[in-house]
Amino acid sequence: MYDPRSLKAEEFISDEEVLKTIEYAEQNRNNTELIGQILEKARQRKGLDHREASVLLMCEDEQMNREILDLACQIKKDFYGNRIVMFAPLYLSNYCVNGCVYCPYHLKNKHIPRKKLTQKEIEKEVTALQDMGHKRLAIEAGEDPEMNPIEYILESIKTIYSIKHKNGAIRRVNVNIAATTVENYRKLADAGIGTYILFQETYHKESYEKLHPTGPKHDYAYHTEAMDRAMEGGIDDVGLGVLFGLDLYKYEFAALLMHAEHLEAVHGVGPHTISVPRVRKADDIDPDVFDGGISDDVFEKIVACIRIAVPYTGMIISTRESAVCRERVLKCGISQISGGSRTSVGGYCEEEPEDESSAQFEVSDRRTLDEVVNWLMKMGYIPSFCTACYREGRTGDRFMALCKNMQIHNCCLPNALLTLKEYLDDYASADTKQTGENLIEKELENIPNEKTRLKTKELLGKISEGNRDFRF
Repeated sequence: MYDPRSLKAEEFISDEEVLKTIEYAEQNRNNTELIGQILEKARQRKGLDHREASVLLMCEDEQMNREILDLACQIKKDFYGNRIVMFAPLYLSNYCVNGCVYCPYHLKNKHIPRKKLTQKEIEKEVTALQDMGHKRLAIEAGEDPEMNPIEYILESIKTIYSIKHKNGAIRRVNVNIAATTVENYRKLADAGIGTYILFQETYHKESYEKLHPTGPKHDYAYHTEAMDRAMEGGIDDVGLGVLFGLDLYKYEFAALLMHAEHLEAVHGVGPHTISVPRVRKADDIDPDVFDGGISDDVFEKIVACIRIAVPYTGMIISTRESAVCRERVLKCGISQISGGSRTSVGGYCEEEPEDESSAQFEVSDRRTLDEVVNWLMKMGYIPSFCTACYREGRTGDRFMALCKNMQIHNCCLPNALLTLKEYLDDYASADTKQTGENLIEKELENIPNEKTRLKTKELLGKISEGNRDFRF
């Protein structure tokens, strides 16, 4: 039985309900009256359930599909404005005991170089990231209880937060590591992490077990129920995601939204972020062997429909995708992107020979952070390095209340401009700096509250004088 309030994976992600949802959506893909009603509901900015959103995803009417994309673009603007949050992944270790068939870190891969950063090496990597201008990291590590125990992760987080180089500092560490215990999640919360991120890969249980034939990740229920344990352990913000291309996207789409509904029903707080990675080529991984691949057109529509269904969530896209694809989906839903990323262990300090790569996947967008920032600004976006909400305690239900009421703009726009100014003064190329200064001058006028606008101008002046880390 489908029960979003259940704590059992096979009840809040009910296979029967997903299949019924797909059947219902396919039956109504040309039902323009119903689709019109769903769009009217979506315009209220309160979201949609998994069945309603699935109907939009499968809609075949060209005019209504244009309306879907237009609405997604508008909802994205309403909740997140034209701000794009910047981050980078930091790979700590690629030791792993799992047998995941889509990941080159799997245990049977004997020719990939296995690496684990020491704390000194982490310091070098973080310094390199700070010198690029990053303030927010997502740390990644394979699942290996002996090589990558929770104590190693906690020590690494402490190291990352401790490093201050010139004007650089990592102000938020998000964590993407394997499902673990309530006790370990409590330790992560006490370490001051931002968001705990865990990709489901696939919600289809039979496929999941085939894709994860060996290792602790084989346990579907333990993995799928991880977010409940994380929130029980005191982590306010969690991030969901599936790996599109492993199973049928219609199934993943419906189940992903059901997981979001489950978090809302049980904890009163939905996912802080939703990621939408696609399978990419890696060391011994050929994405063509998976028959669930999706086109850029379908990918764009998935992003748009998630944005409409879960309007408050941050949506993340990485350098797995090309610059062309990233530009396309920025308009209709994405609010966070990585820049200048390396997906190998130790990759920020030294380039690896191609035949000795420890990368988890091939990077499609290879531009530097400065190039990505410049590109964003020339399209009218504000690259934001802001971490204020996390450090001011605006997390979990407190953040969601502000976001759902579209009140988060009151502090997000000023904070975005302040952190962009820091980036421009400390790290930007001449062209990027000039483009950014012009953008800040223009965007200042979009701060609606006069007192806040004047205070932002004052703080921008202080940044020019060498002061740092102001926030609303």
